Amino acid sequence: MKCRKCGEKAVINLRQHRLALCKVHYLEWIPRQVDRFIHKYGMLSQQDRILIAVSGGKDSLALWDILSTLGILADGLYIDLGIDEGVLYSHISRQTIEIFADTRKLHLHIVDVKQEFGQTISQMANKTSRGKGKPCAVCGLVKRHIMNRVAREKGYDVLATGHNLDDEAAVLFGNTLNWELDYLARQGPVLEANHPGLIRKVKPLFRLSERELAAYAILKQIRYIYDECPHAIGSKAITYKEQLNYLEEQRPGAKLNFYLSFLKAKKKGLFNAIDQEQMEKLNTCPNCGQPTTAPGECTFCRMVLS
Repeated sequence: MKCRKCGEKAVINLRQHRLALCKVHYLEWIPRQVDRFIHKYGMLSQQDRILIAVSGGKDSLALWDILSTLGILADGLYIDLGIDEGVLYSHISRQTIEIFADTRKLHLHIVDVKQEFGQTISQMANKTSRGKGKPCAVCGLVKRHIMNRVAREKGYDVLATGHNLDDEAAVLFGNTLNWELDYLARQGPVLEANHPGLIRKVKPLFRLSERELAAYAILKQIRYIYDECPHAIGSKAITYKEQLNYLEEQRPGAKLNFYLSFLKAKKKGLFNAIDQEQMEKLNTCPNCGQPTTAPGECTFCRMVLS
């Protein structure tokens, strides 16, 4: 198979785009696509101070690399969750990110959950009914709290995450199966700062697949963590991704069409009433100052700080 641009041997065939590219043109194509998405959805501006949440995986490190390639200055934030039971998952992730940032002279913030709150994410999960057998629920809550807090306290305008098409389509699939209207109303590539204390959140990779980003990371020789978080094994998200991958094999482009059709429906006002209701529900936690739907202290403060 030959590269459509130059006729040299292709390293990847993008069936959903009917496009085969060589290494040189693929490494040019990915940043151009991300740049197009950023402008199309109004994600970032030259004046914005940008913080990227990095985990050590291919997506967040590829995002940091792509933004740097595009000349967009961004700092990183790594949250050390202390997931080192049996495997040194957090330790290796942290080490990988520190090497990435050091070799590229990029600025990295690190929040060590155990140092700051006196317990790892697993210990937090074990002491709450919310986390019994489901540490991912507590992990998500803690990470969202810390990401928004750090971005707010350090004066960033935008928080960028490495969510890819597979991630977004799997979340959409799960929320649609259960008709989780509140979650459906919130999902999108840009989450505006529509309440005091909230930081604008963007997902510049949301139209690129896991496979496309893995190929980019390998071709750019980005060292990243291959393994999934040990707590993610058996999660619903992985099951949803497997089902969507099967559909994608039968119908190339199905995942992208599924997600973009959802965005079109949102743009036409499908969830406007729910969105407005959610904004009216938001309060400010008297303890930490973060937005919350609770009338008093937010869930994080009640779970972690009480």
